[in-house]
Amino acid sequence: MESPDTVTQAINLLREQGYDLDFDLIDGQLMHEEACVSCAADEAVVERLFRFEGMSDPGDEMVVLGLLDPGTGRRGVLASAFGLAADPEIVKHLTGFTTRFPGR
Repeated sequence: MESPDTVTQAINLLREQGYDLDFDLIDGQLMHEEACVSCAADEAVVERLFRFEGMSDPGDEMVVLGLLDPGTGRRGVLASAFGLAADPEIVKHLTGFTTRFPGR
């Protein structure tokens, strides 16, 4: 399995693998406006997970998730900072995402 070195490489790899939506997490829902897709965050399946740690700057810590909406079969990407710079809503759901990650 490929291991990208950067967030951009991870997102591009996921795009090549069919993760064509850019998800945002809003009020517990994974949203994508253009495709009119909405999925409850607690229903999403994490199929791929990449974590990047800032070697010199903790503000560079990022996580990139390849998510499946089981209701529609659509796949998308959710990228977010973690650690001190993390979005509180992402942090709230991240534990749930990773406990449903089959790759661990």
